[in-house]
Amino acid sequence: MRIVIAEDAALIREGLKSLLHTAGHDVVAAVESGDDLRDAVHTHAPDVSIVDVRMPPTYTDEGIQAARALRLINPAEPILVLSQIVSGRAAADLLTTGDGGIGYLLKDRVGNVEEFLTALDTIADGGQVIDPQVVRKLLRHRSRLDALTPREIEVLALMAEGKTNTAIAQTLVISNAAVAKHINRIFAKLDLDADETSHKRVQAVLTYLRQ
Repeated sequence: MRIVIAEDAALIREGLKSLLHTAGHDVVAAVESGDDLRDAVHTHAPDVSIVDVRMPPTYTDEGIQAARALRLINPAEPILVLSQIVSGRAAADLLTTGDGGIGYLLKDRVGNVEEFLTALDTIADGGQVIDPQVVRKLLRHRSRLDALTPREIEVLALMAEGKTNTAIAQTLVISNAAVAKHINRIFAKLDLDADETSHKRVQAVLTYLRQ
């Protein structure tokens, strides 16, 4: 794959370049700011971009805002946010742009290299990969979630990660039928369309998060 990296920390940037080259990918640009990210994507049209949240000049959410700007221009632009923080509303705004090809992982929770490379493949192919902690933080302050039971909150978080009914059942050690009942109740309580397509389910949940 052709990859753009936007990361202002030199050691992390160079480490990502080395890892990706070893895996057989082509890093077409490695930049240090949001403006440079936009220029690099427009110039190189990468298969996926890896973006940090905090970059110059203010080190707040320049990276995620640049990623969102790219997605507003091209809703199919594949982007993986790789950061140490969850950037609240900015993250929700980014994750609800476009029709797929988006991810948000926390640097200190990427379990292994293969998991990271698999996430890149998923995003480049139009899928979604979202760290469970990111999902839970975005869900935490949603007042309408008060209507959900603790188990339904768990199921909703796993749905927003893109897990199938079977994967949710395995994670929670319950039956597929129980998962289906929880999901139906969740959609009813949150007024969401009960679509069996995993991608559309994730989009529905993330759209709710943005409201």
